[in-house]
Amino acid sequence: MRETVFLNNDREMPLLGLGVYKLPDDVQAEAAVTSAISAGYRMIDTASVYKNEESVGKAIAKCGIPRKDLFITSKIWNTAQRLGDVQGAFSRSLDRLKLSYVDLYLIHWPVPGCYLSTWKELEKILESGRALSIGVSNFDIRHLEELRKVSGIVPAVNQIECHPLCYPSELIEYCKAYGIQVQAYAPLARGAYLDNDVMCVLGTKYARTPAQIGLRWAIQKGISVIPKSVNPERIRSNGDIFDFNIEDEDMAIIDTLNEDLHTSHVPEDLRDIQF
Repeated sequence: MRETVFLNNDREMPLLGLGVYKLPDDVQAEAAVTSAISAGYRMIDTASVYKNEESVGKAIAKCGIPRKDLFITSKIWNTAQRLGDVQGAFSRSLDRLKLSYVDLYLIHWPVPGCYLSTWKELEKILESGRALSIGVSNFDIRHLEELRKVSGIVPAVNQIECHPLCYPSELIEYCKAYGIQVQAYAPLARGAYLDNDVMCVLGTKYARTPAQIGLRWAIQKGISVIPKSVNPERIRSNGDIFDFNIEDEDMAIIDTLNEDLHTSHVPEDLRDIQF
């Protein structure tokens, strides 16, 4: 569970983390983070729009793990980008988390007309030491190409939806070519492949659950994963993926399941904008 990858600025990031998307800002979110850390997770992924940074911060404060051994990610939402309030939004995230720095700060969505200037502000945050790495989420190749034209700092991470039913190979290969670590959100596809015949057969072969097969498939491709769960048993099970390997021929079989299925959606305020 402690396996890591080196980002393009030579900082280590765990390959496995807990996502807290849509977990309420109350005891449920705090309990999920506490369970994950107790199970050995060291990366927690949140965002301002999730409205649970305070609960994440409470769990971090109580967990007993040194701050330097944790990897905490947050993200700036679209509204703050449009208002040009990047520095303010970042400071508020730190305040809610009760942290002096985050390990990774992401642009949550490439808001047209905003994300290039937002990136410039993230560069300043990086320089200040209050974020140890900066990156993006939901960026396609053309967005990354636009960043390359205006900045010498390559995003450390591009967080995208990725799982056996959604494998954007061209984007992933682009990220690999430019040293951008791909991180998969919704790596369990909100449960969409857990009863898939192929995944069930492979689960039987390796004595694992279909969820573990899907997460291990991503890990073997060098993709970081942040599965979400509030169930302590499933949190532990999702982390139990580092003591076996899927054979090459089975990896190739899983690759054939791709159907570009997106279980997440473009947010309401971007739906009328051409991406």
